[in-house]
Amino acid sequence: MAMKKKPSIFTYLFLICGCVLIIFPMYLAIITAFKPTEELTKSIFAFPSSFYLGNFREVIQKSGFLNSVVNTVFVTVVSCFGVILVVPLVSYAIARNMDKKRYYKYLYYFLLIGIFVPFQVKMMPLVQVMSNFNMLNVPGIAVVYVASAVCEGVFLYVAFIHGVPGELEESAYMDGAGTFFTYWKIIFPLLKPMTATVLIMDGLWFWNDFFLPLLALNKTPDNYTLTLFVYNFKSQTTVNYSLIFAGLLLAMLPIMVLYVFLQKQIMGGLVNGAVKG
Repeated sequence: MAMKKKPSIFTYLFLICGCVLIIFPMYLAIITAFKPTEELTKSIFAFPSSFYLGNFREVIQKSGFLNSVVNTVFVTVVSCFGVILVVPLVSYAIARNMDKKRYYKYLYYFLLIGIFVPFQVKMMPLVQVMSNFNMLNVPGIAVVYVASAVCEGVFLYVAFIHGVPGELEESAYMDGAGTFFTYWKIIFPLLKPMTATVLIMDGLWFWNDFFLPLLALNKTPDNYTLTLFVYNFKSQTTVNYSLIFAGLLLAMLPIMVLYVFLQKQIMGGLVNGAVKG
């Protein structure tokens, strides 16, 4: 038997540096959130003398916090639902027809090009279109998120659907099932691993996005999401970092908990999808 090669010291050093780069900012965010302003000015890196909860209390009691939570939940849930409703359908049509009709192949390549277009290139035309259609509001930005997620979602789903045997659909058609029934009852359940992946990826994006809400929603406090709410803590003269990091932790907590549960789902889905027959 061949001996397994032991990792070198450089591998361990690289992993340690990676852990430090991830853990150290989280450490600063947590200790800052639990410090009063007076203690923060004395030492930024020192551990707090006590776990001060006043910052969290002040953030929650601030006018507009609960409204921003509701807006963020609405945008995330509605956008994720729209993505799961639209993207697998589009991907299924492309995957099963791109080898037969050129239109679907060209459509697939057109959507792939959208992945490589930076947001900075399309942000001004996008905001202009949103303004023309009166979409500079919470429901409007949810629609834009769904449209923006189509390109990368189709790329992932099409590759996954190509691995699903076509014989399953042929058997359903022979039994008299229609196209939509076959997709909904046979194909869509098999897409569970990819659906979980897309939900995690896009859910994190919708919840944590800052740039698009800043452009589309920053004029009206009633439309603030959590990222905008935390951003607007600052005034023209001072920045209360203790409140900002407390707000960041409150904004991060729900999506981190959701990520843990969805991560278990995606691992289970991958195992179930690998064992066939």
